Amino acid sequence: MEEHVASPANSCPRMSAEIWDCGMRQRVLKMAVWIQAQQLQGDALHQMQSLYGQHFPIEVRHYLSQWIEGQLWDSIDLENPQEEFKAKRMLDGLIQELQNKAEHQMGEDGFLLRIKLGHYATQLKSTYDRCPLELVRCIKHILYTEQRLVREATNSNSPGGGMLDTMSQKYQQINQAFEELRVMTQDTETDLRKLQHNQEYFIIQYQESLRIQAQLSSLSTLPPADRLLREPTLQSKRATVEAWLTREANTLQKYRLDLAEKHQKTLQLLRKQQTIILDDELIQWKRRQQLAGNGGPPEGGLDVLQSWCEKLAEMIWQNRQQIRRAEHLRQQLPIPGPIEELLTELNSTITDIISALVTSTFIIEKQPPQVLKTQTKFAATVRLLVGGKLNVHMNPPQVKATIISEQQAKALLKNENTRNDSSGEILNNNCVMEYHQTTGTLSAHFRNMSLKRIKRSDRRGAESVTEEKFTILFESQFSVGGNELVFQVKTLSLPVVVIVHGSQDNNATATVLWDNAFAEPGRVPFIVPDKVLWPQLCEALNMKYKAEVQSNRGLSEDNLVFLAQKAFSSSSVNSEDYRNMTMSWSQFNRESLPGRNFTFWQWFDGVMELMKKHLKPHWNDGAILGFVNKQQAQDMLMSKPNGTFLLRFSDSEIGGITIAWVAENPNKPGERMVWNLMPYTTKDFSIRSLADRISDLNHLLFLYPDRPKDEVFSKYYTPPHSKAVDGYVKPQIKQVVPEFTTASPDPSGANPTYMDHAASPSVSHPHNYGIYPPMGDSMLDGDGEFDLEDTMDVARVPMPVWRQTHATLTRLEASGQPELWHQTPPVFPISSL
Repeated sequence: MEEHVASPANSCPRMSAEIWDCGMRQRVLKMAVWIQAQQLQGDALHQMQSLYGQHFPIEVRHYLSQWIEGQLWDSIDLENPQEEFKAKRMLDGLIQELQNKAEHQMGEDGFLLRIKLGHYATQLKSTYDRCPLELVRCIKHILYTEQRLVREATNSNSPGGGMLDTMSQKYQQINQAFEELRVMTQDTETDLRKLQHNQEYFIIQYQESLRIQAQLSSLSTLPPADRLLREPTLQSKRATVEAWLTREANTLQKYRLDLAEKHQKTLQLLRKQQTIILDDELIQWKRRQQLAGNGGPPEGGLDVLQSWCEKLAEMIWQNRQQIRRAEHLRQQLPIPGPIEELLTELNSTITDIISALVTSTFIIEKQPPQVLKTQTKFAATVRLLVGGKLNVHMNPPQVKATIISEQQAKALLKNENTRNDSSGEILNNNCVMEYHQTTGTLSAHFRNMSLKRIKRSDRRGAESVTEEKFTILFESQFSVGGNELVFQVKTLSLPVVVIVHGSQDNNATATVLWDNAFAEPGRVPFIVPDKVLWPQLCEALNMKYKAEVQSNRGLSEDNLVFLAQKAFSSSSVNSEDYRNMTMSWSQFNRESLPGRNFTFWQWFDGVMELMKKHLKPHWNDGAILGFVNKQQAQDMLMSKPNGTFLLRFSDSEIGGITIAWVAENPNKPGERMVWNLMPYTTKDFSIRSLADRISDLNHLLFLYPDRPKDEVFSKYYTPPHSKAVDGYVKPQIKQVVPEFTTASPDPSGANPTYMDHAASPSVSHPHNYGIYPPMGDSMLDGDGEFDLEDTMDVARVPMPVWRQTHATLTRLEASGQPELWHQTPPVFPISSL
């Protein structure tokens, strides 16, 4: 009987207690995000609350927390319009959940909640029905920010401040600096208002002194007696006012100088904070983005960086406005002194700071493909991190994309006049930046670009077309502050290699891999070292391998030693011997390996291609040793029982994998030897899978070191065909190796055929397989290698049909239909496939 474990929502047949517990833990952890978010305090709580509003009410988040956190929001690609139907399903599901929640509210309190939830359902449908992807964008932003706030709060509250990780400490320092800047900016704002108030009072008193002076001037028209009576009083008042004005003018000048000095300190801290964010954090994000192109971990979202850049923009703009107001006050009441020069310097500095911020935060959020094929659609996304804060979206700018060469990129960074040259033509290369209010992002999504043509440069020396690097230049122009400042912004993509045919892909990928792995920050485009240390290359190869094979099982130290032996034609098995060795670009992908017609990279890339297309699960299961040479395989297998086999990558063929096994020598009884099957390639596995081929070969019993093969591979065997349909029985292709094929006697007493009808033997099965009699023209070479032409695959036909026709499938015609021949034995060469 099957066991059924019922969950609260539904029943999941044959769910183990362990899986059930894991699922429950995951749901509890998801729910815990909202529970912990409600425990936030201070600025974190304020940030969390600011996520919500009419666009997405916090009540919806609260009452549907479990449902919201249980959906696969990340599975929806916001840049793909075809994903809109998925987003629409999410929206419909959200509204349905809200309506269900509303209907179940009972009692007096429930009455009001039922009305409110129903209203929210109507509101959300009205807001997002025509743009459901915006709902997904909104909720993803909310969930990401909540998780970040909870994570930061958890780290900051952990016992022992010294236990905070480096990232949290850095974030804390940045936030403390922003708090210091806020206080300093508030302080200068207070001083500026005080200065303005004092200056206004000074002007009033100055006007009073002018009035007194006018009165004194008018005394000449009065009779002498009246003049003598009034003049001393006016003279005294004038002296008093002028003395006050002199003192107050000095005070005002001091206030102005003190304010300017405070602004200088604020700008110093602003510049320092901006350097940390732009030259450290943003550059690190770009480096992670570059490594992600080699299969490294995702670079992460930009929300934290954008929030920092927006705070910078806000602080810079506030201080700029303060400096402009101080300049206006100086013009309103000129007082001789150094303040004019100081204010000019401050205004220049603050303009430089905001220019650096705006130009540096115009970034490529989603890079174009680095191997770019002509006449093929591609996409990219650029984003202005401070666009929303500076209200750039009020007059949405247009972004243009152009492909330029490495030399043109160098000239551009030197501010040399490139006369708007390009190195090719990109279709659909203009896009208007859009503002997404729910996330506060301003970005341009190029969805349908296509490289129509490319103009190549003269190549240097041995450089091939797949070593030539280009880049996509994105540029735009916009103004901020009511056209106060006009910015021309430009940013370059990671280097791209342009190809015209798929056969160039692997060499182009090598160029990209080397560039992404070894490019140094701030380099001249696109200079990379010609030689790197072997451990550095190992790190890059391991990163790429894990990403391509989509596995947490990377390259072991033994695997890397094997690769070093291949790369350096060495026999040393000590990894320390390679630690200080260097590998040049030429050794990597220009020069062929000794005795081969392919390079080190081409061999390695062939392995990855084979693994990711056909053998990924077997690598993840640990069933493929792979990086083992023929001699190592022999040494490993000779100490094991007959029938023990392993899988290793072919040394002689790109993208090939072979089976090596230990067995008796049919020509020399009592002698054991290791046999190597002709390598399989992608072409072979597109016909019959590795697991099925291993199942076919009954002489293969144990996967090295001692695992029964069915235990490892049976879950990947193809199930037997069903019964005949419309009177036809479908033939099945099966592989045999003639020297190691079990002979099954025909029950009718006829001559035996070499059709295999037995299941793969298990551990308890004896090693009783038949061997072909010795043949004059052996299909094995001197090293025990099978020739592919002589390795046989067989079409298995049900025995009744076989007895009637004795027909054998010998080849596949172009139409895909088998041609039947009356001959035995019933086999056909793999090469005919």
